[in-house]
Amino acid sequence: MPLLVLHNVSKSYGAVRVTDGISLAVGEGETLGILGPNGAGKTTLFNLISGDVRPDQGRIEYEGQDVTRRKPHQRCQAGIGRSYQVPQPFGNLSVFENLVTAACFGARQSEAEAWDTACEVLEQTGLMPHANTPAGKLTLLNRKRLELARALATRPKLLLLDEIAGGLTEPEARELVDELRRIKASGVTMIWIEHVVHALLSIADRLFVINFGQQLAEGEPHAVMNDPVVRRVYMGMEA
Repeated sequence: MPLLVLHNVSKSYGAVRVTDGISLAVGEGETLGILGPNGAGKTTLFNLISGDVRPDQGRIEYEGQDVTRRKPHQRCQAGIGRSYQVPQPFGNLSVFENLVTAACFGARQSEAEAWDTACEVLEQTGLMPHANTPAGKLTLLNRKRLELARALATRPKLLLLDEIAGGLTEPEARELVDELRRIKASGVTMIWIEHVVHALLSIADRLFVINFGQQLAEGEPHAVMNDPVVRRVYMGMEA
């Protein structure tokens, strides 16, 4: 049974159809890459999965249960964690306090359990040297790491990553990819929106391409990237 299934999901804002009849299934342990030009509806798709917005049509199933009407915090507590394209930490709290908060409210852990989780995630993401640093004073790379760490502290089964490599240098992106490989190896299912294509291709098992809210292509990553329609729409290249 797939971990996540979207059945003909649509969302409009006024006359604009942002997602238009999207259907997809993601298996346990799989890493699905999402590609599409700016404005294609990728982040809206994440918002639908996480519960930040509700679909106008269609159904969303997680672990075989209909979660279409569940609130974001309920989905998080059920195991759907996410990062945001623009990191959203509690800027006045330390890195450690951000992680404890995520574990307490996202994973419903006791304070003692949350401290243990925070320490584990600090080690896992390389943030231990910055544990007592206010989140608002971190570099971009460490803010990205904290965004990932906060999602991990909720103990997700499904991790949604929204352009987490955006704005990073090449060495920083490689560090991030190495960390994502370790997360993948631990069995966490991931859906990753990314414009840093080479980073995405090094992790993804499958690509799902959307344009104007509709599915454009789906399949093995390199085959999808060689699709003439994808090359024209996404990369502006004629086959």
